[in-house]
Parts: sequence; C-alpha cells; structure tokens
Amino acid sequence: MAAPIDRAAPPVVALRAAGLGFADRRLFENIDLPIAKGDRICLVGRNGSGKSTMMKALAGEVDLDSGDRFLKPGARVVYLPQEPKPAADLTVFDYVAGGLPPVDEGTPTVHLVESALEGMRLDAERTMGGLSGGEARRAAIARALVSEPDILLLDEPTNHLDLPTIEWLEDALERIQAGLLIISHDRAFLRRLAKRTVWLERGQLHKLSGGIDAFPDWSEKVLADEEAQAHKLNKLIAEETRWLREGLTARRKRNMGRVRNLFGLRQERADRIKRPQGLNISAGEASKSGQLVMEAIHLNKTYPDPKGGSRTIANDVSFLVSRKDRIGVIGPNGAGKTTILRMLLGYEEPESGRVKMGFGVEPVYFDQRRQQLNPDDTLWSTLCPGGGDTVEVHGKPRHVVSYLRDFMFADRQATAKVSTLSGGERNRLLLAKLFASSHNLLVLDEPTNDLDVETLDLLQEELADYDGTILLVSHDRDFLDRTVTSIMAVEGDGTVEEYVGGYQDYLRQRGIAPETAKLKPNKTPKSGSGEKPKAKSGKLSYKDDRELGQLPDRIAALEEKVATLARELADPDLYARDPNGFQAKTDALSSAQAELDAAEERWLELEALREELEGAA
Repeated sequence: MAAPIDRAAPPVVALRAAGLGFADRRLFENIDLPIAKGDRICLVGRNGSGKSTMMKALAGEVDLDSGDRFLKPGARVVYLPQEPKPAADLTVFDYVAGGLPPVDEGTPTVHLVESALEGMRLDAERTMGGLSGGEARRAAIARALVSEPDILLLDEPTNHLDLPTIEWLEDALERIQAGLLIISHDRAFLRRLAKRTVWLERGQLHKLSGGIDAFPDWSEKVLADEEAQAHKLNKLIAEETRWLREGLTARRKRNMGRVRNLFGLRQERADRIKRPQGLNISAGEASKSGQLVMEAIHLNKTYPDPKGGSRTIANDVSFLVSRKDRIGVIGPNGAGKTTILRMLLGYEEPESGRVKMGFGVEPVYFDQRRQQLNPDDTLWSTLCPGGGDTVEVHGKPRHVVSYLRDFMFADRQATAKVSTLSGGERNRLLLAKLFASSHNLLVLDEPTNDLDVETLDLLQEELADYDGTILLVSHDRDFLDRTVTSIMAVEGDGTVEEYVGGYQDYLRQRGIAPETAKLKPNKTPKSGSGEKPKAKSGKLSYKDDRELGQLPDRIAALEEKVATLARELADPDLYARDPNGFQAKTDALSSAQAELDAAEERWLELEALREELEGAA
C-alpha cells in the first residue's frame, strides 16, 4: 500500500494562480493545484473542459497565460498522455528503458524493464511502429512505471486496457510512493487509487477531500450554492440597473466606475447562464421483437497466430440471448470478444456452426473503432447522409443542429469534419447516429472509452431504462455493475461461460463456487466421468454465521446514523452558520452511506451462501 498522505508535505509540482486559454476561450483562470509526493488525486470534469490541458501545464508541456508553474528542484514529473507517439523504429524494450532514471554505472536495471513488460504482456523485441494503439499505450505505461517519478500524471490510463492489465496496473500504482494525478472515466480504478477529488468546472477548480464516490452529492451541493449566488447576483443587477435609469445622466462623469461594475456583473451572470447542460441522450423505445433474440449454435472460429499455429476464438460455443437480456462481455484483449459479436451480427462467418436470429430483431452496432464514421464527413452529413436538415429520431423529425445539442455539440460544430473531433466527441456522435435509428438490440463494443464520468452516468441511466436487449463489451467494472444482469466471460481458450449478475458477482462466483456459478455450459462433459461433485457442508462457517447474525443490528445502527446526519444537513442555515461543520457532516454521511451499502451487500451475500449450502446439504 502507498504511504499515508502527509497534508503538510510541501508540493513537488504546483500551478499557482494559473490561467490558460485558446483563441477567445478561457479553459481555466486563477487556479491553484499543488501536488505532493504520496498524494492520490483524481481530476474530473466534462470532456473539453480543459483537464488534459491542465495536466500538460503541470507537466511543463504547455505554457500558462498567467500565473506560474512551480517545480521542486531535481524532482521528476512524468506525464502519460492519452495518445503516446513514440518513434516507430524503437524496439519496445528500448522505448521502455528510455524512461529509466539516471543511475550509477553498473547498477542493474534490466529487471525493472522486464517486469514492466511482463505486467503489460508485451514482446520486448517488437518495434513500436508495429504495435496497435492499445499495445503502444501499454508500452507507454510501462515506460512511466520504470521512471521512478516523484509525481505521475496519468491521462485516461485504462483506455483500451483489458481487465487483467487494469488490475495489474492498480497493484503497481498502489505500491509506488509517487504522487498521482489521474484523469479517468473508470470509477473502480479511481475508487481504489484516488483519495481526493478536484473538479474542473467552467474554468474554476473545486476541491473535495473525499474520493470519487462522494463526488456526485458534493458536486450537486456546489452547483446549488452557485444557483443561490446567481439569484443574489440577479438582484444586485436589478438594483444597479434601476440606479442607472434614475440618475446616470446627472452623475455620468463621476460614476463611470459603477457603470463598468454593472457591465462586469452582467458578464458574470452571462458566464453563469452559459454553464453547459448535461447530455440529453435517449435511445428511445425499443421496437417489438420475439422472445428469442439470437441463438449461437456450436460456433467454431480460429485465427492464424502471428507467432505460428492458430488461435482459437470459439470452440463449440452455444448460448441463447432472450429479449430484455443485458449481457456484459468481458475477457482479455485478443480473446475474441469483438469477433464473437461480429459473428452474431453476421459481419463474420464462423468456420462451423450457425447463428439463429429471432423474429423482428433490429440491431445497431457500436464499433469500438468507430468505423461507421467517415473522417471526411461533417457531423451534419453523418446524421443526414441523404441531404436536408432533418433527422428522423424515434419516428419524429428533429432539426440536425437541435439533435446535436442533445449530445453536447456546439452549433458551430455541425459543419465541422468528423476528423476534427476528440475521441469522446466521436463516441457521442456515433451514439447519436445509432440512437436515431429503429432498434431493439444494442450491441455496444467499448462505448465507455474517452467518455467523462458525467456522460457515463447518463449513458448508464439510459441503458437501465432501455426496454430492448443489450450486449455490452466493456472493461469498466463499475459501468458493468450498474448496467448488466449477467456476465459472458470470453476466456481466451475458445470457451465462453456466463455468470449471473455484474462484474463483482462474477468475481465472487469465480472465487466461491466457479463450477456451480456457470450457466449454459458450452462444452459437453466428457463421457466416462462418473464422479459426482462432493456435497458441500450444509451450513456456514462459525465466522460467517456469527457475522450474519450481527449484520442486522449493524445495518439498523447505520440506517439511524444516515437518517440523523441527513436531518442535520437539511438545516438550510447550517452551511452559513458552520461551514466546517457542514463539510464534516457531509463527509460523515458519505462514509456512513458507504458502510451501510457494504453491510447490506455483505448480508445479501452471506444469506445467499447460507441458502445455497443448506440446499446442497
């Protein structure tokens, strides 16, 4: 585990009274952000708010317009960008070794590089130019980890990583002593690594002493406070305007300062009004289909292996997908998740076996590479390929610019080319294109890459309300837990197994009773195996049974604590009377709610285990 954070520790790197903008747009103004060794901070904000630019300013890669950047003499600040661009002719080993810090001659360092390459599952002899985008990103992470930084700046480090690699990276980052500043949409990643949160919203930096789970309630409180301030500001503008109307002419010369102040107030109010609204995405109602959506029947598929031989993607794989199923598809990169989806949709043919599609099924496919988007098209022509200015959305006409606003695009972007969009913007455009069409089956291959936390929340809510069927490939564990009802694990050896519940349920089933947890086995049991599984003990262990007996009282006590704190925080004058007390109670409420959620989940887990054991006895 990382060393505890010393709040009194001096910063290693800091932005002080910093401001930066491009053209006529200010990204941030007069912000202070110190980072000390041992800090664990996540930086959140909407796509396009300036998070990556702020991180580049901390790394010294862009110059500030105002304020300054402080760097402790001799300190090492290492920055991992979203899209590393290494020299194509370097070997992977040499590229990663290039991140090693200066050492005395003869000091062994090869083992550090080899360990990082093993963790990232990379071949040391390959050249960087021959790697895929995801592999190049893994190499950049390995280079950052061997650098022994004092501060490590990570911009979306989990993008395009599979779950085993993400978990390896989490372990590695927990062990290092460096201060961390992380931009990520992966809540599970942030939950494990970040202890503090900074929020970049409309050019201002808000700071929270808690982690990502406390962010939603806290951010709502910040915005509510701003609304209250805006109300006071409106009253002041009204008073100043009345003063102007009644006496400006007689006092013009000696009161122009007050006039300028009024204009400043109006500009401040305008800036508040321009606060970006959230996405208004809607998948719409699913069209009708039969109960059977699709059935995979004895699918087999292999690919040539670059190292020789062949790689099995599917080995006698069979499963059913029924209407309103919500299936999360997981597995290591290269295991065949995308290939299986493409076989289900008819984009690729199996070597043997077949896919039976149900009656009335209308699929839409979110391709993780976003190949349905032409870089040379504009956003307008992408949504209106036949011309005109109207998009048919859920059977109703919408003006293309109005529809683009729902997906957080500015009006001026309607005529911009797709090639000018960021990764998150391309994801939103593809969702807009797909959701406009008629459908009852959403097949989403890594839709969460490059999206901010707020957009993920809204997408999750939309998927939860969707009354059709969902197949979702994702490495975002929290997103899976919030959206799916079963996990289909593509194991990488040609087998596909299904587990009830979300990702955490999958882990528990793999760890507690993997054989009984699996559904719809794809392989026929070998004949001649007459052994029956041994019956489990018909009761809980003494420790688990005792815990199960104590949990109801603990849950009741936590419920009372949560209710008491909520009542105290409902006092409208508390914040004005005691801001520190308000923050302390807010933090205590967040902590108590998390404890209550964990206790309830543990009770459900133990109760289910007790019933399972008693049923097997």
